[in-house]
Amino acid sequence: MTGALFGLAFTLAAPFWALMILLPGWSWTRRIIASPLIVLPGLVIYALLVLPALGEVLPAVVSPTLDGLRDLLGTADGAAAAWAHMIAFDLFAGRWSWLDSRARGVPALIMSPVLLLTILLGPLGLLSYLLIRTRYPETGSA
Repeated sequence: MTGALFGLAFTLAAPFWALMILLPGWSWTRRIIASPLIVLPGLVIYALLVLPALGEVLPAVVSPTLDGLRDLLGTADGAAAAWAHMIAFDLFAGRWSWLDSRARGVPALIMSPVLLLTILLGPLGLLSYLLIRTRYPETGSA
């Protein structure tokens, strides 16, 4: 089941990324991406992986050590849970960036590579957007 959930995590998030990157001007893209529920599949997958292992997970996150986290993430369940966590939070950050960029009038040709970077290396994509957004004051219309 772990392998299936691992594969499902990105598969369920990919359509939302495709909408933001490939169809940013489509009216349905705005309607769909406006809902924070688009991250729900990743959150459910994360819960399915973490809740049964809460006894091992809680000590590793309440009092983290490098060795403890390495041991936790070095298992199939731990790696799959970490992947679902990354997928959900990267999508949440990408969704926020996309919505904010629309309100600021950031061109889609600038946002597409930023969103791609967010998919691949989440925090670096978010950092790049935070830097880019300083050049575009909010217009108030989205």
